[in-house]
Amino acid sequence: MASKPATPPIYNIAIIGQHGRLSYEALLFAASLRHTNPNFAGRLLVMEPQPSVLWERDPSIRAPEVRDALAALGAEVIPFESRHFGTVYPYGNKIEMLRALPKGEPFVFFDTDTLITGDLGTVPFDFDRPMASLRRTGTWPEPQLYGPGYAGLWKSLYDKFGLDFESSLDLTEPDEYWKRYLYFNAGYFFFRCPLEFGARFEEYALAIRDTPPVALCAQSFDPWLDQIALPLVIHSFGGGRDTLPDGLLDGAVSCHYRTLPLLYARESDAVVALLHEVAQPNKLKKVLKGYEPAKRMIYQKRGLKVRALFDQENLPRKEQAIRNRIKSEGFWMR
Repeated sequence: MASKPATPPIYNIAIIGQHGRLSYEALLFAASLRHTNPNFAGRLLVMEPQPSVLWERDPSIRAPEVRDALAALGAEVIPFESRHFGTVYPYGNKIEMLRALPKGEPFVFFDTDTLITGDLGTVPFDFDRPMASLRRTGTWPEPQLYGPGYAGLWKSLYDKFGLDFESSLDLTEPDEYWKRYLYFNAGYFFFRCPLEFGARFEEYALAIRDTPPVALCAQSFDPWLDQIALPLVIHSFGGGRDTLPDGLLDGAVSCHYRTLPLLYARESDAVVALLHEVAQPNKLKKVLKGYEPAKRMIYQKRGLKVRALFDQENLPRKEQAIRNRIKSEGFWMR
């Protein structure tokens, strides 16, 4: 007798929400999730940093209309304390929020500037083998003229944490080419338990920041600290670069757009159409108009003017060139 197919695991989705831009991006994320995955069985958790001495200003979501709109979309706002990062390194939110997620429950973290564009049920998450986004460029490290190179720099970190360096390498890529070494964008990542993952992520990030290997003396950790520690954490738990099929996250199922001008400049017609559709309901529109980039890009159609500046099939190779063109036309907003 044939066995029944395994029931897909129920998991939580976590994003960061705080006062200003991220709170409005959280609304767009939640609206896109509910539109494309109306039967999503997990919880959508908007992780909210709380005021503390580490923040120059109160980072919590202070606009009641935003909180109400998130609740109407089925999102739950979950507070967390900042113990190590705050204003000086806000990317540390994605490390520190993990300890406030439900223990032992699988999670997927997404950067808030993401839209869910397809069926999450088609993504075969293996929560025992973590992975993160491969939509990245070789931003870190920057080998210096007199060495060490990529291999020496990365190996110093693997050695620091007692990890096997050789098994992390992609041997299809040439020696001293950045893609040979495990490196991710932190735009998404997942695991079976947020507390396990978060404890190690925090441990590694703080050790790199506070007591880096001598080989890294000429390297900058800001803003790359989370992306330096992340591959080490993933490798330590038996994950890697190939635990999900290509073309789903950062593809057919999710879009990490970064900013609204970049979305209009380079994403597909389907992503633009989805953005317009989920932003249309009047109750949501009234709230989103409080965010100037949404007001101008979406509702006043400035985004379509940005889109007309580019051939989406033949974009400039470097993102900075796209940004510069948008800025030169006076359309840049964030």
